[in-house]
Amino acid sequence: MNISYDDVQGTILRGYRVERARHFILRIDDKAGAGELILKLVDGQLGLPPITTAQRGQQKPVHFLNISFTRVGLSRLGLSDAQLQTFDASFYKGATDPGVAADVGDCDESAPQNWIGGLSDGSQVHALLSLWVDGGEEQLESASATLRRAFSEYGVAELSAQNAVALPDNRVHFGYRDSIAQPTIDGAPPRKRSIPDDQPSVATGEFLLGYLNESNGYYSLQPEELSLNSSFAAFRILEQDVAGFESLLQTYAGQLGMDAEMLAAKVCGRWRNGNPLTLMPNDEGSTLPPDQLNAFHYVSHDAKQDDTLGLKCPIGSHIRRSNPRDGGVVGAGSPSHRIVRRAMPYGPEYDPNQPDQQKRGLVGYFINASLSNQFEFVTSQWILDSHFVKSATGPGGSEQGNAFFNISGEDVFLGVNHVDQSSFTDARPGHKGQNNKLITGFPRLIHTRGGAYCFFPSISGLRYLAQLASG
Repeated sequence: MNISYDDVQGTILRGYRVERARHFILRIDDKAGAGELILKLVDGQLGLPPITTAQRGQQKPVHFLNISFTRVGLSRLGLSDAQLQTFDASFYKGATDPGVAADVGDCDESAPQNWIGGLSDGSQVHALLSLWVDGGEEQLESASATLRRAFSEYGVAELSAQNAVALPDNRVHFGYRDSIAQPTIDGAPPRKRSIPDDQPSVATGEFLLGYLNESNGYYSLQPEELSLNSSFAAFRILEQDVAGFESLLQTYAGQLGMDAEMLAAKVCGRWRNGNPLTLMPNDEGSTLPPDQLNAFHYVSHDAKQDDTLGLKCPIGSHIRRSNPRDGGVVGAGSPSHRIVRRAMPYGPEYDPNQPDQQKRGLVGYFINASLSNQFEFVTSQWILDSHFVKSATGPGGSEQGNAFFNISGEDVFLGVNHVDQSSFTDARPGHKGQNNKLITGFPRLIHTRGGAYCFFPSISGLRYLAQLASG
């Protein structure tokens, strides 16, 4: 089945390379007014370009706009509870549900009751409208002013606005080059700045409802008007403790017999310039060409190429936990659990020579057709649990080690990492991991400051919701 690009909200299938973004957290006070506003956004009647679709035009638009709704928001627009119970089960519960929060590590300081921007009360969060601008602050503020006048006119309350600003060289605050390994989706429009790789493409239905997924089934819901070309997402505000990360590197690198940049590469799986450890295990080197940055595997019959044991790229590294590729792990295989990430940094760039306490991190969407089988599975099973790795030996046999013994603890970046439980393994050759080295006692580095589970309707679905609310 071919995808009707003009019926799919753009952020699902295409990334926007822009300078700035603003995510409006909204509450619907006037149902009929919200319906009118949705229609005007879809048709571009507010003096801004219409809701952005996956269909690329001849020229890059001045702004990109996309809108999503929470379960409470869809109910506010007129969907029945019986209909909403056909949606993704985790979406129905919402990100502030205590069980959901516990599963993804939103506890302690990161618990929903501590979230900012009105996101702590999920009953009040109805919609998220995201504005991306490839220009300066003046352009962002001008478009925001237009939107805010519309919010006021059509009975929509702004709970907060979460800003994002790109850092130089597409980096995040921890210093790594970002957005290298996005999944290739069957049928998606080609990327203008694609980074080709040799990874298997992922079935359309893992990101869009109404198409075959990796299990040869379909995700669908009621009403039918919303069951094609729509998707789900976890919206996240993730605060990064940059000073804490740099302190971790300086504190523990010597214990492992390496320098700080090697440890930074080990916990991520890539050097900060983006080069993967699997291909560049000894030093960072010059940045590899784009067609090599993501063209690697962990398992091979060739002993020189094989990294089953994580001797080059640790099995507990961030990139290996979030996408194990061909490694043996629990679940239905890596393609069944891939996620599209549309996130940008927020806060000022960190200067290690002038440490400060300003808030900085990442904000954006983790997009998938099933929150429970993709976002929550990856987070709870791979990011937060080291027992997801299956027993496996490399070409050298069991005396060289076993993958099962070469990982410990949670992800250094996204883990909860209580200081009395945190652990990271740097694997060394040896039977049952007998020569491995561990670092322990480090704190949590990324705290959740906000979240919401969202539904991105198709363009036709937005028109349906507008009519439903206005009727």
